[in-house]
Amino acid sequence: MALHPVVLCGGFGTRLWPASRPGRPKQFLPLTGPNSSFQETLLRLAGLGAERPIVVTGPAMADEARAQAKAVGVEPVLLIEPEPRNSGPAAAAAAAYVKALDPEGVILLLAADHHIGEPEKFCKAARLAAQAASAGRIVTFGLKPDRPATGYGYILPGERLSEGVFAVQTFVEKPDPETAKRYVAEGRLWNSGNFAFRADVLLAEMAAFEPAMAEAAEAAVRAASGDGGVLRLDPQAFARAPAKSIDYAVMEHTKCAAVVMADFTWSDLGAWPAIRDAGEPDANGNVVTGEARLVDVKNSLIRTDGPLVAAIGVEGLAIIVDGDAVLVCPLDRAEEVKAIAEQLKARER
Repeated sequence: MALHPVVLCGGFGTRLWPASRPGRPKQFLPLTGPNSSFQETLLRLAGLGAERPIVVTGPAMADEARAQAKAVGVEPVLLIEPEPRNSGPAAAAAAAYVKALDPEGVILLLAADHHIGEPEKFCKAARLAAQAASAGRIVTFGLKPDRPATGYGYILPGERLSEGVFAVQTFVEKPDPETAKRYVAEGRLWNSGNFAFRADVLLAEMAAFEPAMAEAAEAAVRAASGDGGVLRLDPQAFARAPAKSIDYAVMEHTKCAAVVMADFTWSDLGAWPAIRDAGEPDANGNVVTGEARLVDVKNSLIRTDGPLVAAIGVEGLAIIVDGDAVLVCPLDRAEEVKAIAEQLKARER
């Protein structure tokens, strides 16, 4: 069984404005250490003995993806999306590409912008997932929730299939707050947004539930241009794919779903509170990057790429200084920064 890692690297991370912007999205930023989350994702693959990684990204990010991969000693294949169409078409295009190379190849589909601790635990879970995928399952990595978040999918595990792997009884994407609270109480798992599946199995399921997406992705690969290191998907064909996540397109409908019970530390680094949680706090619960002077400050995130930040008598704040912009907000309202980013985009700022 050949394992083909596919890294989805096309998002913009607007909830991490002002650090994450269209010209430098969050997966390329060193948010939790010296390497970017994209680089950490590539480095985690070293313990799996997998095939050459495939990175799905956009034309504006291709050079940065190649440069960052080279900096950590990796030479991926770049699969260039002509436009972002969400994770469903990206996964389908990667599956079509792998199927042409290896008809029964297993894909390990990873997000480029997640933080995963304990790489040895990740590799163990990935091997279990790959084995289940080789038998025809579409496998996700499930994690025990620590709060009733509304931004994740929730998985109810069913019968045990093999060591650490269970059939998925139900999969519900992004429930409302009350439903999320009930799901946590019921012991449902978060979907981490990382998957393992045989290329042919995913394409067959997508053809059943989203035939236009499957057709467009396969046509885009057939008509792609480029060489062995860079493949540019055909724009006309790819544009026919509905913009939909793999969760909504396949996982909520398929009878092939399975879940690995993962126990590694995980965060999607989706907003500033997640960056604070992934960092190393000082004695007062503050996570500081850059030069700062703090007096009676608690449980805050302070990041600056240059100017000195001074804060006195505050608690639970995000204070982010990045280039020409400053963000100050309560950490528990940091998700709302997406609205600021959208306002700026509308004004072409």
